[in-house]
Amino acid sequence: DRDIPIVHRVMKVHEKEDGKVELLTKGDNNRVDDRGLYAPGQLWLERDDILGRAKGTLRYLGMVTIILNDYPVLKYVLIGVMGLFVLTNKES
Repeated sequence: DRDIPIVHRVMKVHEKEDGKVELLTKGDNNRVDDRGLYAPGQLWLERDDILGRAKGTLRYLGMVTIILNDYPVLKYVLIGVMGLFVLTNKES
C-alpha cells in the first residue's frame, strides 16, 4: 500500500452486463495507462480501488509532499522556520 494517494484520470470505463463498473486510469505525465502500476494480473480498477474524486486542482502542490518525503530534514527546517515566525510575530 502507498502512503500518499495519487490522482490519475479515468481514461476508459468498462461496464459489464451485471452492472459492475471497471476503470482504466492514466497519469498526466505517463505515456501509457496505469496497468503497470496495478496489482499483478489486474487489468481494471474496481470501485474498491478508488479512494475519492478530485473536485479541483492546485498545480504542483503535490511536489511539496514528495520533496518533504524525499528529504526528511526539510520537514524539520520548515517546522523550525514556522516556529520562529510564531515566536517573533507580535500581535497588535
